[in-house]
Amino acid sequence: MYQIIQDLKSGETILEEVPTPRVGAGKVLIKTQRSLVSLGTEKMLVNFGQANLLEKARQQPEKVKQVIDKMKTDGIKPTLEAVFRKLDTPLPLGYSQAGEVIAVGKGVTEFQVGDRVISNGNHAEVVAVPKNLVAKIPEGVSYDEASFTVVGAIGLQGIRLIKPTFGETVVVLGLGLIGIISAQILKANGCNVIGLDLDPDKVEKARSYGITAINSGQQDPVKFVEQKTNNVGADAVLITASTKSNAVIKQAANMSRKRGRIVLVGVVGLDIDRSDFYEKELSFQVSCSYGPGRYDEEYEQKGNDYPLPYVRWTEKRNFQSVLEAMKKGQLDVESLITERVPLKDYEQIYGDMDGSDSIASILEYPLNTEDSEEYTESAEKNNRTIKVNDVSFEGGTGTMAVIGAGNFTQAMIMPSLDNAGADVKYIVSSGGLSSTTLSKKYDVPNSTTDLGTVLADDQVEGVLITTRHNLHAGMTVQALKAGKQVFVEKPLALKQEELDEIIETVEETGNTITVGFNRRFSPHAEKMKKLLGQQPGPMNVIATMNAGHIPADVWVHDPEVGGGRIVGEACHYVDLITYLTGSKVTEVSMHAMGENPKENTDNASIHLKYENGSLGVINYFANGNKSYSKERVEVYHQGKNLIMDNFRKLYAYGFDNSFFSLSNKILSTKQDKGHAKQFELLTQCWQEGGEPLIPFDEIVNTTRATFAAIESLKQGKWISL
Repeated sequence: MYQIIQDLKSGETILEEVPTPRVGAGKVLIKTQRSLVSLGTEKMLVNFGQANLLEKARQQPEKVKQVIDKMKTDGIKPTLEAVFRKLDTPLPLGYSQAGEVIAVGKGVTEFQVGDRVISNGNHAEVVAVPKNLVAKIPEGVSYDEASFTVVGAIGLQGIRLIKPTFGETVVVLGLGLIGIISAQILKANGCNVIGLDLDPDKVEKARSYGITAINSGQQDPVKFVEQKTNNVGADAVLITASTKSNAVIKQAANMSRKRGRIVLVGVVGLDIDRSDFYEKELSFQVSCSYGPGRYDEEYEQKGNDYPLPYVRWTEKRNFQSVLEAMKKGQLDVESLITERVPLKDYEQIYGDMDGSDSIASILEYPLNTEDSEEYTESAEKNNRTIKVNDVSFEGGTGTMAVIGAGNFTQAMIMPSLDNAGADVKYIVSSGGLSSTTLSKKYDVPNSTTDLGTVLADDQVEGVLITTRHNLHAGMTVQALKAGKQVFVEKPLALKQEELDEIIETVEETGNTITVGFNRRFSPHAEKMKKLLGQQPGPMNVIATMNAGHIPADVWVHDPEVGGGRIVGEACHYVDLITYLTGSKVTEVSMHAMGENPKENTDNASIHLKYENGSLGVINYFANGNKSYSKERVEVYHQGKNLIMDNFRKLYAYGFDNSFFSLSNKILSTKQDKGHAKQFELLTQCWQEGGEPLIPFDEIVNTTRATFAAIESLKQGKWISL
């Protein structure tokens, strides 16, 4: 299938061939008929992509600060690599789509194949969208009209925040697509609507709907509003404009009555003059996209609806309201359509967005012209695997497939495999775009959204699983049963029963598992191990992770999806201490800080007892400063010390000083957490054979230790493994 993307590095807008996405649990697979180009939003993204690096930095000063902070802790080169990698990741365009359901995922009951629906899907021939972001199109509403729904919901949510009442005067400041739709909705609500814009064509379009509108560049908008309201001022102002100027917010305040309401839907400068708001006691609020539920993982991704008696208008119910208004003739969007363009001719829209006077451009699917059969066939065949590079690939010992194409795969796995000379035949992703982008970059022959195709390919001997944590165990078992060697990013499993099934499957199949405990392969860890020896005897190890705060609603905290930060991240340090001590964990105790320490593992200390008498402490903290080193390991052993700072510097005390400088620093590198060495060894192992990189019993012991840490927190006592 084909999808429109924005290359943030080159600034090009591209029609990219990608695999058809997989439907997934809780999702709806939709064959697109129409999608609406939101010229305001998409123009901003296109212009950002076309800007040079300096201009990009000026547009996002908060990102520049993050880059500077990262340079302080991680170094200049790794930080710049991360920035350029981000710019290498294309951005899918579009978010207002209409089409026909062609498949439904597990747990979806309200939709069935053949339903006409809208969604916030991208400009793509087929989209997979969570069910709470999909709504049925009523009879009598065309696909053309329905494609306006999501954009209409943005305006509607702003109006709901205003809470207009019959007879009030509401000013709509900015008469672009969202502004004109909002003005119509307000008019239907019984409000006196005044529209303001600098574009005379948009002013005339608003007037055609019976809206009082003026060119705010030719008339004083504040005086005009005062005149129309008998010097009272507007009851409310809805800002739908897009400008960096602070003049808009000042203008909105000046034309408001005392205790008026201002809601921002667009993007404007927000250098607010306190006196403008103070004297009138004005209220100001920023509207969030389509409504309640937006960006809420529970609502959008897990499909858990808010109860209607308590949250009357969610984003989905806003979608339904807009569609109902179209059905009843209260909202006219058909007349807003400036042009209809087949998908293959997308450049007619994106070629010169700055010079365009279009209000609403519609992309048409399927492509019905004679020269576009290849596109139509791509959509009809529902092709989930595509050939990206015409590369000769014979397969052979060590041939790999990478399952998951997220940030970590982009940042570490693919560059490391490329440097190691690994033979990668497939990259798998759920949506198809990220796997296609990576396949192109690293000359991988195939991009796919179909795990079954990979596991059925006899040429593939090993798979690397880099998906979200909740998928690791199930995919590992699938791959092992398909006869594949497995590398799985940490954690191996989230629950004891998952771990038990993996152990049983390894015993049945004899295939190997490696878990991405990369720290033990760092040159710093290897140097420490060499100095300590293979059987060093009892020691004390303190590992401190200045992990940084992650908002509570991010998936890593969800015990069912991410497993929490101890199971999902602190496992690295259980493994590292196991490596340094040459022993396995026997008992675990964990304590956490906070009002509800049994659930808050962001600031916790884990105590470990080892078979050889060693003691380990893992301090996993999220309340430190970002400018301080993120990771630090201290070893106390037989009158000697080793101090490792952020995988950049290693200090030794009490060892043979003839080998070391007077500063006690024995190793200094760019930040090296062992990823490159890990994947070099993995590639070599799978190509040439040999023992797994990490003994399986150590992997199992580390996983059980993290489970025991959580259990210790719940029970308030030491837990034996």
